[in-house]
Amino acid sequence: MATPVALYLQDAHPIREAMGYAAYAEARGFHAVWQADSRLVREACVPMAAFAATTERIRIGSGVVDCWTRNPARLAATFSTLDDLAPGRIILGIGAWWDPLAAAVGVSRARPLTVMREIVTTVRALLANETVTFHGEYVHLDGVELDYVHQERRPKDVPIYVGATGDKMMELTGEIADGVVLNYLVSPGYNRKAMELLATGAARAGRTVDDIDRPQLVVCSMATGDSDAERKAALDGSRELVTQYLGQQPHIMKASGVPTELLDEIGKVLTWPATHEQVIAASKLVPDDVVQMITASGTADECRAKVAEYVRDGCTCPILYPLGPDVEGMIDAFADWTA
Repeated sequence: MATPVALYLQDAHPIREAMGYAAYAEARGFHAVWQADSRLVREACVPMAAFAATTERIRIGSGVVDCWTRNPARLAATFSTLDDLAPGRIILGIGAWWDPLAAAVGVSRARPLTVMREIVTTVRALLANETVTFHGEYVHLDGVELDYVHQERRPKDVPIYVGATGDKMMELTGEIADGVVLNYLVSPGYNRKAMELLATGAARAGRTVDDIDRPQLVVCSMATGDSDAERKAALDGSRELVTQYLGQQPHIMKASGVPTELLDEIGKVLTWPATHEQVIAASKLVPDDVVQMITASGTADECRAKVAEYVRDGCTCPILYPLGPDVEGMIDAFADWTA
């Protein structure tokens, strides 16, 4: 049986072009397409609606929206609306965002575990067609409901997934969420620890890790051919993204076993925001083995083999983030693929 595979879209392609990729992924049997809130470049819900309107079967998830900038009532209304467009196909993926971006726009990210628990609890209740009164540390709702007038009043089948990276957030996800969106640019070894943390959280709710869906973002930079030059170009394509994360989100890199010495060296020349020239200069410090440790990069066979590692270590559905120029070729390489 083919392994479920999904497509991840951020902001590298014009939205109309991305709509074509979503339709192509559906035609090739992909399970889902995920769209991120990408920094302050592209908001997720508008392209999600576009993908929903141009497909019939494929699931559409936010991978992820943040838990701070949308009031929980508005968040529930937004995803209820998406479900009206594509009933039973929408997934709400939500995360705790990151600094320094959050701080730069006035979000303190104080007590993220508490906030995530309150957001998931109240949004789930609103989507279930409940009237919600909730006075927590962050969320305050007083007799709030999705007050349909012209639309059918019904519970919305919108599962909630948490984009978790840290240990405590991973445990909380196991306890309260329908699924986890495992991060990209992590090593398969990171997955093994994540499974333990999810299981610990799941046990608090009388569940097991197998009750939690576990899709995972995987950077995929696939060579367009088998030559050494094409393979090098694929590795270099991932190397730039890896370099940005080494400098801007070292906590993710450290969790995957990237040497502290390399993180320190990158941090001396690359911060946020960074110019393209800074990224290129810093990327020369990043060796091939680090690139291939945390991405699926190289030939088609190398990419498939790396993705299979993530599946063996707990991922239930790889969400492929295409970095190469031939997105449809990458989709073809994973259509009907078995890990």
